[in-house]
Amino acid sequence: MDIQQILFTFFGGLGIFLFGLKYMGDGLQKAAGDSLREILNRFTATPIRAIIAGIVVTIAIQSSSGTTVLAVGLVSAGFMKLRQAIGVIMGANIGTTITAFIIGLDIGAYALPILAFGAFLIFFSSKPNINSIGQIVFGFGALFFGLELMGDAMYPLRSLQAFRDLMVNFSTNVPLGVGVGTVFTFIVQSSSASIGILQELYAQGQIALEGALPILFGSNIGTTITAVLAALGGSVAAKRTAASHVIFNLLGTIIILLLLAPFTRMIYAISPILNLNAPMRIAFSHGLFNVSNVVIQMFFIDYLAKVVTKLVPGEDALIEYNSSLDYSIINAVPSVALNQAKLELGQMGDFVVQEYKEMYKYYQRQQDEHLANSLHLEEVVNNIDTRLTEYLMKITVEDLPVKGAIEHSQMMDITKYLERIGDHSENIISNVNEAVKASKKAAKAKGVEPEKIFYDEDLVALFALVEQNIEDAINSFIQDSYSLAGKVLKREKEVNRLEEDIRRKYINRLNKGEGLPSDGILFVDIVSNLERMSDHSVKIAKHALGLRYPFQSKDGKVTSESRHIRAFEGEKE
Repeated sequence: MDIQQILFTFFGGLGIFLFGLKYMGDGLQKAAGDSLREILNRFTATPIRAIIAGIVVTIAIQSSSGTTVLAVGLVSAGFMKLRQAIGVIMGANIGTTITAFIIGLDIGAYALPILAFGAFLIFFSSKPNINSIGQIVFGFGALFFGLELMGDAMYPLRSLQAFRDLMVNFSTNVPLGVGVGTVFTFIVQSSSASIGILQELYAQGQIALEGALPILFGSNIGTTITAVLAALGGSVAAKRTAASHVIFNLLGTIIILLLLAPFTRMIYAISPILNLNAPMRIAFSHGLFNVSNVVIQMFFIDYLAKVVTKLVPGEDALIEYNSSLDYSIINAVPSVALNQAKLELGQMGDFVVQEYKEMYKYYQRQQDEHLANSLHLEEVVNNIDTRLTEYLMKITVEDLPVKGAIEHSQMMDITKYLERIGDHSENIISNVNEAVKASKKAAKAKGVEPEKIFYDEDLVALFALVEQNIEDAINSFIQDSYSLAGKVLKREKEVNRLEEDIRRKYINRLNKGEGLPSDGILFVDIVSNLERMSDHSVKIAKHALGLRYPFQSKDGKVTSESRHIRAFEGEKE
């Protein structure tokens, strides 16, 4: 086999291996549904639970980096504290060892039949669950087929003196081995791929265990790069999470390298007792290292959190989210659970208002900080929407009094209205961002400073009116305030009038040849989104007034509309 064929076979095998790993993880994730993020969201209250959650999710998606990125995202969005994320990262380090044990199974000869069976399930079944299982099986087969190709490519290298010398160097030069493991894992973005190749080399007798272990431990450092990349440009909390991942893996590697000689002797001693083949010996070493590392460092999670807080200074994220939902009281006291849902709805409303304000600041200043804040808040709103809807659905099966049942229906609706207001904020952010990019590009071509886009006095007034409507609508329901709800309905007339004026004015400008048609489309879209946000605010206000689901009095009769009329006239309750 010539050098070209060796390279083509090796990198082709590596590509198939990585594809198989990703495809299998995607299939596992589909089979698990949307529960993986929820596992991290909900089951991380204590360090032990956080570690277990990290193990479960990593096994499910076959990627410790993917789990770490999820944790970084949840910390950024305010759904997870730093100490919880550190626990998840520790669990991810244990979960990723499962892939090495899978690779250690001697089933490479059956890779092609496994691929065929997986393809059969994918292409000859219309059921989503069967397709997901087919994807898992196909990815499993591709993983082993890629591994076989890499092994075939590396086998002839044993006859090259330079390659043999390099392998011997790894045994005598520990820092070199650690560096190679780190760099290769960073390049391929997969510690599983590094360990798979290492298992093949060791199985073929091309590298000694003393040379393989430093490379193995170096791969644990290389896998932290993904979290670092995910945190770049993120919040302070995200950067601290990534830093804790690096410190945890780096400390673990330093500790094990200091004990490398006794650790190596222990692996040699245990292997015949457990009847471990060569690939399984590497997998066992990897698993023992990561489990020991977690057991040692799990008692120092709080201290590690303090260290990274000092290393990465700055204000915590603007998002502080603490859920009001208690699932344990739904069956026992559904009326209290409904009250907690209302508190959660108020918190969701606060985040929607924050998102709107950050979006408005981005329109005014076009600074990336406000763009990032708005997008983070949108993620928080979507997560609360999912949680709150699930919580309200669980309350549905309980017996509620008439007024409670009506309030429950209202909250189901209002949750969706708030989520849609958040979506419209995201739409406006997207429009402004698109215009900002176009403005910067045009300014750069002309060699001038970019201008502020879409500035219009009437549009600024519309932003202010809609913001007031959103705030008053939310407060009208949370505070049971008829006067605030009435103000929203009265203000809506001004919103509609202003929206029509802006549209007419901008269309006239375009007809006169002022401005670009593409800018006009984005501008009108911004106005439309603002008008829809105000419409959703009106729907919330109507719920507060009882016009969409009329409130019931204690005797079961519908209350008089006179209070609503007084609200329209601006009188206090």
